[in-house]
Amino acid sequence: MYPDIQPYETGTLKVSDLHTLYYELCGSPEGTPVVFLHGGPGGGCDPKDRSFFNPNKYRIILFDQRGAGKSTPTASLEDNTTWDLVRDIEKVREHLKVDTWHVFGGSWGSTLSLAYAQAHPDRVKSLTLRGIFTLRKSELNFFYQNGASHLFPEAWEEYIAPIPEAERHDMVLAYHAQLNSVDDQTRITAAKAWSKWEMETSRLYVDPEYVARAAEDDFSNAFARIENHYFINDGFMRDGQLLEKQEIDKIRHIPTVVVQGRYDVVCPATTAHQLKKVWPEITLHIVPDAGHSSREKGIAALLVEATDKFAGFK
Repeated sequence: MYPDIQPYETGTLKVSDLHTLYYELCGSPEGTPVVFLHGGPGGGCDPKDRSFFNPNKYRIILFDQRGAGKSTPTASLEDNTTWDLVRDIEKVREHLKVDTWHVFGGSWGSTLSLAYAQAHPDRVKSLTLRGIFTLRKSELNFFYQNGASHLFPEAWEEYIAPIPEAERHDMVLAYHAQLNSVDDQTRITAAKAWSKWEMETSRLYVDPEYVARAAEDDFSNAFARIENHYFINDGFMRDGQLLEKQEIDKIRHIPTVVVQGRYDVVCPATTAHQLKKVWPEITLHIVPDAGHSSREKGIAALLVEATDKFAGFK
């Protein structure tokens, strides 16, 4: 990854009567535009996210999605759907007077990248995607119900602990009740447990500093509540919509690189494999010694390789 950099501009953009987005611009003001779409949903951007791009060649655009990071109101679920976010991306593009841009997203960011590209294929120069997630019921069931638990039984026990045994047949639904409780302690306890489950399973080698982020009240509250809100609503789309042929046909012409960890249990490789089957034109890299996180060495190297390649695309 490239060395740490600071934004040359930060700002806010009011996208609805309720929501205001925080954004930042890094790299070269004259560079080719690239937009970074963060994960979660609800995860917000991190300063390290700027470092996937050559700052001498890219105008790097990052923003926190509705309710996430520095966007306000924090953790808000109102008017917060996939299609609201797709419209927000267009509002950011128009506000910054960008004609076309490269799109970069991992995990939920890959979901949003695909949804945006399928809605606005004429605005996308390339896609760099990591940890493919299409929010199908089978993907959610694997991670939140009966799949990853077999690989991380200790972490799973902590994850299910706040939920009464009689409600554990549908963990997403059970957590929905607690994450929207009127009792502050119930809500924050559930948010920390939900967030810690993802943090503990995201990397092939568990990073204690990364897991510790789940203990932060503000982060875990936004991350858990917004994720669960999207999952309980099936991503506000048809099951498997992003993989449907008629949707892929809209973006088939867009140069696309996908980087996928072999041992990614948050977004297992089967989804990236299915994307490749319906869209054989993409370049798919399966990293043999990596999990889910973009920070893992093999994944980061291939993501930077992709952005370096696309930097010269006109």
